[in-house]
Amino acid sequence: MTRPDLLCIGSVLWDVIGRSTAHMTQGSDRPGRITRLPGGVALNIAMAAKAYGMTPALLSVVGRDPAGEELVAALDHMGLVTRTLYRSDDLPTDVYMAVEGGNGLIAAIADAHSLEAVGDKILRPLQDELQGWEGPVALDGNLTADLLAQIAQDPRFAATDLRVAPASPGKAERLLPFLTHSSATLYVNLEEAGLLLHRAQTDAAEAAQALRARGLHRALVTDGPRLAACAHADGVEAHHPPDVMVTRVTGAGDTFMAAHIAAEREGAGPEAALRRAVDAAATYVSGDTY
Repeated sequence: MTRPDLLCIGSVLWDVIGRSTAHMTQGSDRPGRITRLPGGVALNIAMAAKAYGMTPALLSVVGRDPAGEELVAALDHMGLVTRTLYRSDDLPTDVYMAVEGGNGLIAAIADAHSLEAVGDKILRPLQDELQGWEGPVALDGNLTADLLAQIAQDPRFAATDLRVAPASPGKAERLLPFLTHSSATLYVNLEEAGLLLHRAQTDAAEAAQALRARGLHRALVTDGPRLAACAHADGVEAHHPPDVMVTRVTGAGDTFMAAHIAAEREGAGPEAALRRAVDAAATYVSGDTY
């Protein structure tokens, strides 16, 4: 039986993405392409981590509807560990829908109602084959505020290498309980950092240091094509992304997080790991492979 080396807890669903190369605003109607791909924050992190040589296990919910059966089959084919998924007989498989233009994300809707409905049932593998887990955990903010607060206080995660992403600015404040967690690392963009700090931040380095000052163990803050930073107990690292043509946006932050986890697993220090993550995200948004 395949033994995972990373747990990815959160949304596992279908991404339906409409992309156009044209500049778009509210009400725009432009030609483009519409794709359906496996997605969700937890799954995006898992797929990227798999590409970097890791073996992620998924803790989430997927329905037993046709969409769910197709999704699990696709994940099995990728080599991800899916036996840890909670399979629901009566809840549909979740879905995310977004529209992207040449000027970035225009709008998105995340239908994660099934994930919210099952609550802590997705954590059941931690009582069975994953009991005593000591490896890294990637946690996404699509979980309910109550479940995230429960995890932040759960003794099973007290000393865990916990990596947390907010999923979207609208869900950033759900991560407030992790600001005082003894070993949590938050991966946020500049807007999300401002929401957690209740004031706008000038740049990623300032935001990362401010999060540390609030008690956070470690903070990684990105700002699109501008400076990215990592604040930790020994200081602050910062790195500017390379200039690239942006062809896609959805999943860039998840790729950043997975690349950073994989780099540290290989022994990279803070500066090298940040550079690896920034470069991986730039490669992703340019449309190239990992």
